[in-house]
Amino acid sequence: MDDSSEDDSSEPFGPNRQREVYAAGMLADRTPDLPASPEDLAELAREELPPEAHAYVAGSAGEESTEDENRRAFDRWRIVPRMLRDVEERDLSVELFGRELPVPVVLAPVGVQSIIHEDGELATARAAADIDVPLVLSSASSETMEDVADELGDTLGWFQLYWSADRDVSASFLRRAEEAGYEAVVVTLDTPMMGWRERDVDHAYLPFLDGEGVANYLSDPAFRDSLDAPPEEDETGALWRFTEIFGDPSLTWDDLDFLRERTDLPVVLKGILHPDDAREAVERGVDGLVVSNHGGRQVDGAIGALDALPGVVDEVGDEVPVLFDSGIRRGADVVRAIALGADAVMLGRPYVYGLGIDGADGVREVLRNFLADLDLTLALSGHVSLAEVDRSVLVETGERRVGR
Repeated sequence: MDDSSEDDSSEPFGPNRQREVYAAGMLADRTPDLPASPEDLAELAREELPPEAHAYVAGSAGEESTEDENRRAFDRWRIVPRMLRDVEERDLSVELFGRELPVPVVLAPVGVQSIIHEDGELATARAAADIDVPLVLSSASSETMEDVADELGDTLGWFQLYWSADRDVSASFLRRAEEAGYEAVVVTLDTPMMGWRERDVDHAYLPFLDGEGVANYLSDPAFRDSLDAPPEEDETGALWRFTEIFGDPSLTWDDLDFLRERTDLPVVLKGILHPDDAREAVERGVDGLVVSNHGGRQVDGAIGALDALPGVVDEVGDEVPVLFDSGIRRGADVVRAIALGADAVMLGRPYVYGLGIDGADGVREVLRNFLADLDLTLALSGHVSLAEVDRSVLVETGERRVGR
């Protein structure tokens, strides 16, 4: 179903989406092209995508216990709906870094999208712009940051930095992102090297070595200066150089000064799980945090990201914005993360599955379903804005007492 010709995603998200779907079923005997269930969506993507591409997106570290724990962490918190509270009009907007966002959802940085769909990040950016959902673009994108920024137009974009062992490349990326109009830099801390991902090992598959996901590097003047020959003449040499400088395991907290000296954009650190790291980050002058375990892709047996959120928020939540990533699948997940102190959330794998199944239309449909679910969950739990949502909205599994 191509939603571009249908009613737009303006509020109220939930009833609008329901009316559209049910009217299409009644009047034209049409059902949605994509399933509403994230689990069914993932299964359809598995059937549609090349096995190695699906494994790259769906796979996590080791036995994938961290990804499983991310979902179990949500089940430990239950929403307590409230009644007769006039929820006819809702407001899903939030403010981050002086910018009002229409929804508390940001598309997480996911690299190498060309292995999922030929239009890659350009298709994702078109869908994000259509729905006005902010996008965080990965350093490892298959399209240049400039081209993706052009597709985003006025929709908010942030740039995610994989901190390269070649400092000149990192400095160049920061400069390019600022010039292209990105409004923040999201620095992923948990990937100084890639985790042990058994699915990728079994396929002997690293997409970068096929020339996928390296557009920002091959187009970068600092990276090109580091090569013995231009990529057009020696692509293999350029790709191996990429693998040599992709991450930097020698980084310490002192290196944050390097970033602050080279960009005026807000600096957000992604991958924070421990309150002490959150405190250190704030004292070092960062502008925001993302509680995340990279969707379980880096450390097997790690803590569920939602279990880490309350401790981080208690430590620094009033001092800097705290976003949440890893395990978000439905509207109820957003409500629970906001209730536990997140200012906004990042959505990852579901939109990528939509991309793989139906390009920009697939991303758009996933987002419209997701926002409809969020809108309805907020209303049916008895709230009209996210500002009303705090820990009193939840009870922890095992508690028998509701209220004070």
